[in-house]
Amino acid sequence: MKRKITLKHIAKELEVSISTVSKALKNSEEISRDTKEKIQAFAKLYNYRPNNIAVSLKNKRTKNIGVIIPDIVHHFFTTVISGVEKEANSKGYNVIVCLSDESFDKEVINMEMLANGSIDGFIMSLSSETQQKKDYNHLKEVTDQGIPLVLFDRVTQSVDCDKVIIDDQLGAYEATKKLLNQGKRKIALITVDDYLSVGTERTKGFIRAHKDLGIPYLEKNILKMPTMEMEEGIIREFLTKADYDAIICVNEIFAVFGMKVAKETGKKIPQDVSVIGFTDGLLSKYANPSLTAIAQHGELMGETAARMLIKRIEDESDDEFPFQTKILQPTLIERDSTIN
Repeated sequence: MKRKITLKHIAKELEVSISTVSKALKNSEEISRDTKEKIQAFAKLYNYRPNNIAVSLKNKRTKNIGVIIPDIVHHFFTTVISGVEKEANSKGYNVIVCLSDESFDKEVINMEMLANGSIDGFIMSLSSETQQKKDYNHLKEVTDQGIPLVLFDRVTQSVDCDKVIIDDQLGAYEATKKLLNQGKRKIALITVDDYLSVGTERTKGFIRAHKDLGIPYLEKNILKMPTMEMEEGIIREFLTKADYDAIICVNEIFAVFGMKVAKETGKKIPQDVSVIGFTDGLLSKYANPSLTAIAQHGELMGETAARMLIKRIEDESDDEFPFQTKILQPTLIERDSTIN
């Protein structure tokens, strides 16, 4: 099966400009006969079909950006949207937001709906089902059409595009190291299954901190949730049976519920149990006690993603510039759920 090719592929293979390829395929009199025949023969060999969506976007921008997020429950995603809008609006772009609801099918439908000429490019965080299936064909089809894509937070290395992430491993590492240095030896980690990129990296950081300090971690104290969705029964059962003196959670919702369960079993926070969660949203600030959190800087992530995307959209040169992965640094915000 021949791979799907674009104008850029043809131009690169035949060492001509994209403009020359486009004109040759339109049988323009500006291009010599030999060059036209060579380009047209190559395009026919690889079954090239002009992409009307890409042509429309190239010739007439919509000034719209499509953003697809897994959910709006988590404070992190709302801050990312805020950052995207702030940067996009300052450049004259509008933002259209869609939810995948952690569904692969809904993610695909949203992309197909927006890729009909409604938007100039995509910013998205992958749904849990997409990462579980490891099926990224819908992303590759969009990028093959010449529509720019920036992935954030939940990303994959299987798709060539720009990406912006937080250093999740470092965030978990710093949180774990803080607790170990305070004498905690039975830290419980409530995270998500490894098919989610954030779950993999945060677990790695947790384990690495133990190894660097020469302190064994307890495998039985690691709970990997099937998704980011809140399932009270699973967390309650785990914490009721586990022997722990600290908890690190993959998000603030899990962390606040973990504090609730710990208090219900007679534990005092932070005297008996210290708790740290990722996100640093409103729940973290107003929990009782207030939650020590790893700030993911969602607004900065959104601004960065929008800046990267708009740069791609507005690039009119024939030469592609390399894709980048921007890695933002997490910040540990200390509050009352840990001993300072």
